[in-house]
Amino acid sequence: MAAPRAGPAHRLLQGLSRWFYEAETALDWAERLRRLRLQRMNASHVYLRDTYGPNVAAAAFTLSLGGAVRYEGQEQWLRAEGPWQQEVLQLRSAPVWGLDLSACPVTYSGLENLLPLPRLALLDLSSCPHVDDWAVARLRGLGPALRALSLSRCPRVTERGLATLHHFRELRYLDVSGLAVPSPGLVRILLEEMLPRCRIVGMDLETQQPPPPPPA
Repeated sequence: MAAPRAGPAHRLLQGLSRWFYEAETALDWAERLRRLRLQRMNASHVYLRDTYGPNVAAAAFTLSLGGAVRYEGQEQWLRAEGPWQQEVLQLRSAPVWGLDLSACPVTYSGLENLLPLPRLALLDLSSCPHVDDWAVARLRGLGPALRALSLSRCPRVTERGLATLHHFRELRYLDVSGLAVPSPGLVRILLEEMLPRCRIVGMDLETQQPPPPPPA
């Protein structure tokens, strides 16, 4: 006896099942490729550091992610527009003074390229989607020289990461605006106690006050 033929509804369900399976597989592979690409972008520039020194390695890493570099004694920022490799090599003896990595895909691993910089005074990590509390804690090695730090609008930074900033005794400017932390007014008070000589931007106490009652 021949098997009954599948009806239109059954064939439709089979087609949808295959489509969902293929779509799920494609999304899985896309996520794996995204993670692999992110890992490669944040690889350690060991060869550059060992050959040309930490300033070249940090500058090359920052510019490769689309950021900007400012050298000590210069007013202009070197940006990732056009060929920058030769200029970075020409400035290999100049200390890196500032790094602008705002909105760049830097991760915890990639920060290793910045840690050997003894003269880094300014670091902008604002709006970095992958910077988290562990990454903030890893910046401890920059504490002796760092004067200005921006962590504004980093979605993964919480009050736990901010608590590790007590090592930055020379910090004079800290931007923590736009961070999703509980009791931001209290967090700001704690930051001011940890860093009494630092100007804290964001989490203003006046913005935490309830609005005045409407007139009677």
